[in-house]
Amino acid sequence: MVLESSDQPLVDLYDLVMLDLDGVVNIGDAAVEGAPDHVARVRRSGVHVAYVTNNASRTPAAVADRLTGMGVDVQVSEVVTSAQAAAHLLLEHHGEGARVALLGGRGLHDALAEVGLHPVAVDDDAVALATGYGPDVVWHEVMTAARRIRDGLPWVASNTDLTLPTPDGSAPGHGALVRLLSEFSRVEPEVAGKPAPPLLEETIRRVGGTRPLMVGDRLDTDIAGGRRVGVDSLLVLTGVTGLGELIAATPELRPTYVAHDLGGLFEVHPAPVHEDDAWTAGGWRARVDSGRLTVDGDGHRGDWWRAVVAAAWEHLDVFGEPVDTAGVVPLLATPER
Repeated sequence: MVLESSDQPLVDLYDLVMLDLDGVVNIGDAAVEGAPDHVARVRRSGVHVAYVTNNASRTPAAVADRLTGMGVDVQVSEVVTSAQAAAHLLLEHHGEGARVALLGGRGLHDALAEVGLHPVAVDDDAVALATGYGPDVVWHEVMTAARRIRDGLPWVASNTDLTLPTPDGSAPGHGALVRLLSEFSRVEPEVAGKPAPPLLEETIRRVGGTRPLMVGDRLDTDIAGGRRVGVDSLLVLTGVTGLGELIAATPELRPTYVAHDLGGLFEVHPAPVHEDDAWTAGGWRARVDSGRLTVDGDGHRGDWWRAVVAAAWEHLDVFGEPVDTAGVVPLLATPER
């Protein structure tokens, strides 16, 4: 399995671009270099834009305000959160007006209320429990939720992200709490956020589009999430995924396309070609000899990644282990030629 081919810019092939946030549009409190201009260019092309986040603590309005402050053009209606996806699941299961116990923050509370559910305290009478990251959640509420889950209360979790970014670096995310609750109760929740399907399904339902493209920087959430709902995906290399993670990706984690950043939406993506014992793309040639990857040639950095990925995935599929990349320097910062 190799990357797919596009002989047209991706904005000409898809009518909805679903953008993950951290690592794609922004890194912390700053926009990714070039991202505001790329988003504006997508808009001028007439393609729908959605901003998709597993973070359930912020409301869509708060997310939109934050992105606007970074210079990104965004409307509140274009922001879709895992809290909204969780609320839609609970509405489908229990109907409007249902009382839902809440363990989380403002974003989850408002999402439940928006669809006509009635959020209540974690120890109040309720037909289900919704959980999400909330910085002010206290331990006695966690204990109460754990006991109620163990005793049979239906449970929807906004996401299972083990970490979240903070100004001081990575910190435990909602997934750490989900793991604790699950281990205590011996119950797995219904999950709304990526890579589970509900969040991307909610995004398509809210924003529109018949040919969506998921754009993300994480293989295990963004790309796997796209695969689970049957939509193509573009992996950008401005976030957490680098050469090591990409060459070790198993089929369910592999993107349709790879690009350095959101500028890849305006590029063609020719598929690499297998020639003799190597994979070629543009002016680059990648091959694996005795488990070691070698790359030679010159040209567009996108072609470098396409050739390398094809050679690495072929080796992984045949031998079951990633290639040795010692001495291979990823082509990221080199200017386009």
